[in-house]
Amino acid sequence: MSERRVVITGLGALSPVGNDVPTNWTNIQAGKSGIAEITQFDATEYPSRIAGEVKDFDPETIVTKKDVRRYDRFSLFAMGASREAWKDAGLEDYQGDRSKVGTIIGVGIGGLRTLEDNHTALVEGGPRKLSPFLIPAMISNLAPGNVAIDLGLEGINYTITSACTSGTHAIGEACRLIKDGLQDIVVTGGTEAAIVPLGVGGFGRMRALSTRNDSPSEASRPFDKDRDGFVIGEGCGVLVLEEFEAAKARGAKIYAEVIGYGFSCDAYHITAPKEGGEGAVACMKMAIADSKLNPEQIAYINAHGTSTPINDPAETKAIKTVFGGYAKEGLMISSTKSMVGHLLGAAGGLEAVYLSLSVKEGIVPPTINLSTADEACDLDYVPNEARKKAVPYGMSNSFGFGGTNASIILGAI
Repeated sequence: MSERRVVITGLGALSPVGNDVPTNWTNIQAGKSGIAEITQFDATEYPSRIAGEVKDFDPETIVTKKDVRRYDRFSLFAMGASREAWKDAGLEDYQGDRSKVGTIIGVGIGGLRTLEDNHTALVEGGPRKLSPFLIPAMISNLAPGNVAIDLGLEGINYTITSACTSGTHAIGEACRLIKDGLQDIVVTGGTEAAIVPLGVGGFGRMRALSTRNDSPSEASRPFDKDRDGFVIGEGCGVLVLEEFEAAKARGAKIYAEVIGYGFSCDAYHITAPKEGGEGAVACMKMAIADSKLNPEQIAYINAHGTSTPINDPAETKAIKTVFGGYAKEGLMISSTKSMVGHLLGAAGGLEAVYLSLSVKEGIVPPTINLSTADEACDLDYVPNEARKKAVPYGMSNSFGFGGTNASIILGAI
């Protein structure tokens, strides 16, 4: 029996550049930045006062006004993007075996806003002031849990928490379940909503965030010599993965095929990659081997590209190691984080949505704010303007704290 193929039949997104996939894709192609001053709390005293916030998000479009208090923002994002993806896949009237339809959604941190608010209530008013919804609103697995309840998905249901690799790990593991015949359809991706005092303050104390507060739209500048840290973002990217023959039989629209998945660990440092990017090298090589492609067949990489002094050169070095001379002779690379910021556990999910559209439409998003490349970053990062070029195969990289790494490869179909 041949291995089952896995395709992407639905997409959903909420991000700093749009509250649905079409708006996201229009703005990403145009190189529009979603970074601005923080509005969700008073950030006056914080070193970094900028973020990629989801704008004009109305939770009452997801749940009733009465029920909003039951959910943290990251869960509401997951529900909203999953509904869009489910509808996009044409599955609203699905009549199949729902025990073989599940959801795996990556979450890096979870309900930090709920935790903050309830800790304040506890300190100021004692335990009777705690919300009865504190725990179910805060815990990370309520992103896929709430999606499953909302869509009636009775199959696999859990979250992956692997820092900034969470969304990519979720997609890779969902794909494996379908290939192995354990699930037929999986709603997967990543979600995050950590633009709160603890989140921004914590990353700020690590000196990980950009402090280019006077020009927010120019602050996220991957591979540029003047980058000074990442910009925190929020949002959600969701994909519907489905077994190919079933998708074809029902006439589903297919964006791309998931053909490769790789993972590794640096086993080196809690926050920094190895200087030579050895973990990233192992991860990308594994994904390429899984895809059964030659490296030269991959046209484009949606890079991790965080805009930090350490990550960008390490990823560049890793790409050179994996792709050899082709890294400079034809491979396109870009970081969409230049426009939306770093969505932490949601980054891999949203970037997989963008990669799916690159493969489907033959458009490579730009890396904006790339004025003068760092000397150690000397590849083709598609600076400042999108490029119309076929992407028969594309890769997405995600690397996270703890040295965790994941890559996926998508192919045109």
